[in-house]
Amino acid sequence: MLLSPPPNVLLFIRLPRPDIAYAVSVVSQFLHSPCVSHRNAVDQILRYLKSTLEKGLMFSKNGDLEVVGHTDADWAGSIIDRRYTSGYFTFVGGNLVTWRSKKQNVVSRSSAEAEYRGMAHGVYELLWIRRLLIELGFKPKKPMELHCDNKSAIDITHNPIQHDRTKHVEVNRHFIKEKIEKKIISLPFLKSEYQLADILTKSVCGRVFHDSLTKLGISDIYAST
Repeated sequence: MLLSPPPNVLLFIRLPRPDIAYAVSVVSQFLHSPCVSHRNAVDQILRYLKSTLEKGLMFSKNGDLEVVGHTDADWAGSIIDRRYTSGYFTFVGGNLVTWRSKKQNVVSRSSAEAEYRGMAHGVYELLWIRRLLIELGFKPKKPMELHCDNKSAIDITHNPIQHDRTKHVEVNRHFIKEKIEKKIISLPFLKSEYQLADILTKSVCGRVFHDSLTKLGISDIYAST
C-alpha cells in the first residue's frame, strides 16, 4: 500500500498535535485508494513535524475550570462528494484539552445545516467533559459556552417554529435547545476572524494558522519561562 505505514503513524502523532489534525484527517480519507499526491501530502506533514519538534501544548494553572468550546464547519468542502468537514476545540480553564477534525458522512444542503450539525458534535464533547468534571467533584458553575460564527445556525436553535427546510435537523435542534433551557450550555456568536476551529475544517494562510496556534496555547515547550 502506497501510504503504509506513514498514515498509521500520523494517527498516533496527531493526538498531542492539534496543529496537524485537519491535514491528517484529509490524507486518512485515501488509505484504501492512495495516489502519488496523497503520498506527497503525507511527506509534507512529516517534514512539518520534523521542523517543529519543539511545538507542544502549554498548560497553565489559574484556578478556573470554565469550559469553553469552539465549533466550525466547512460546507460542501470536499470536491469529491461535497460532504462537509467539521471540527471543535474545547478548553478547560483556558487550556486546550480536546479537539477533532472529521469529514462527516452526510451532505448538508446549506452552510447553516453544516454548522448546526457540527455544533451538535461540539455539544456532545462539552457534555462529556462536564460529566468528567462532575465525577471529579468539579461541577461547572455556569453554562458552558460553545462559540459559533454562523448566526443562521444559532437561530435554528432559538426558532420555535419547525420549517420543512430544517425538519431534517430537528433532532439535533431539540437536543441542543434542551441543554440551553437547562442552562447547561450557551451559544454566543463569534466573528469568523476569532473562530479558532477554522483550522480544523479547511486550509488557511500561514499567518492565520500561526496566529491560531498561539491562541490555542501551542508554543515552544523547551523555551525558558
